[in-house]
Formats: sequence, C-alpha cells, structure tokens
Amino acid sequence: MRWGLIRARLWSRTSVWGALILLLITLAMTPLQKLSGWPFWIVVRRQLGLWCFAYVVLHMTMYTLFVLGLDFGQLGVELVKRPYIIVGALAFLCLLVLAVTSNRYSQRRLGARWKKLHRLVYVILGLGLLHMFWIVRADLKEWALYAAIGAGLLLLRIPVIAKRIPRLVNIGASRPAKT
Repeated sequence: MRWGLIRARLWSRTSVWGALILLLITLAMTPLQKLSGWPFWIVVRRQLGLWCFAYVVLHMTMYTLFVLGLDFGQLGVELVKRPYIIVGALAFLCLLVLAVTSNRYSQRRLGARWKKLHRLVYVILGLGLLHMFWIVRADLKEWALYAAIGAGLLLLRIPVIAKRIPRLVNIGASRPAKT
C-alpha cells in the first residue's frame, strides 16, 4: 500500500473519530450548563457543532479523494460492499441541515420548529455510532466508551432525570448582597 493512501486513510479515520468526539462534547454542553449555571456552555455549543460538521466534511473529502480517487462510478460498488457509507451519508445530510440552520435568522424564521429540527442531533448521534460500529467491528472498546458516553448524555435529557441534576453553582447567590 502506498504511503499516501495510508496517510489518507489515517486522516479519514482521525477526522471521523474527531467528529464523533466533537458531537459528544457538543451534547455535553446543556448538562454542563445545568450543572454549573454558567451560560458560557450554551454559547460554545453552536461553534462546537459547526466544528463537528467541518470534521465530517473533512472525512468525506478524504474518503472521496483518496479512497474513491474521485471515481464516482466506484461509489455504487462501495455502497453495496460497505453499507455503513449509507448510514454515514444520512448522518451527514442531517448534520448539513443543522449546520445550515445554526444561525439567528433560521431561529427567528423557524420559531418553535427550530428547536424540534435541532433534535436531529440525537438521530445524528445514533447514525454516527452505527457508522463507527460497522467500521471498527474488530476492537469495540473505544466505540463502546463513546456509545456509553452518548447514552449517558441522552439519559440526562430525559425530563425526569434532567430535573434531578443538581446545580453545583448558584450564580445569583454568589454575588454579595447590596446594602
């Protein structure tokens, strides 16, 4: 195998793991905000989501350039041999919708539907984990760790559990009283 192809596959694998890690960090922002009471976490969430999208675009670019060699006729063969590509493409399309609508204009225009639309992030997590599961098959330790973290973050969003998250810092109470 040529060194360039080895390097390209390494970049492709690194970018997809990076995207999954960024997605998990993005999903951790809401629980961190609830725990700490600091709005900073929510401010950072959008940028992290967009970086996750950038990593997915990098991953797809590396795959298209170095694995397919821009031979789109080969794509049909790849889809039959490797169905995880279809799952990854579905995750990409969902992430594309979120990236395009991650702005104030879309929030105003879509209103309450914006929040419902952005719940696609949970579907994206499932598709991303399934994509990775099919890819790594042999050594599932790292995948299982990320899947457990993802499951934990999803559990924290269940209303019964979310209400029980203690706020470690009460921002308002930390200020001295005015006299």
